[in-house]
Amino acid sequence: MKRLTTAEEQVMLILWKRGKAFVKEILSDIPEPKPAYNTVSTVVRVLETKGFVGYESYGRTHQYFPLIAQEDYSGAEMNKLLNDHFNGSVKRMLSFFMEEQSLSLSDLDEILKQQEKDD
Repeated sequence: MKRLTTAEEQVMLILWKRGKAFVKEILSDIPEPKPAYNTVSTVVRVLETKGFVGYESYGRTHQYFPLIAQEDYSGAEMNKLLNDHFNGSVKRMLSFFMEEQSLSLSDLDEILKQQEKDD
């Protein structure tokens, strides 16, 4: 799966939240300072080219929707992070977060309990 730029990810987060949106709606959800309408339109067209979004035509305007689920993209990004930075070791990744990001044992325990519920 292709990686998203920061701008592309910002637009995808809005589309994942909304489900469907016109460029003007995407633009309204972007915090200040807002980019130009044409900038957002260009980002959306790039996302379409990359296969992340599809659209429905309404005359000369398009309503865009995600073709990739947020969970699928997040999972691919996490796997890339795990493989690129921790040599595929979940233990090394958790160790890093415990040491560098102040992940406590109770946080880890909560994560493991949630994982058991999901399985």
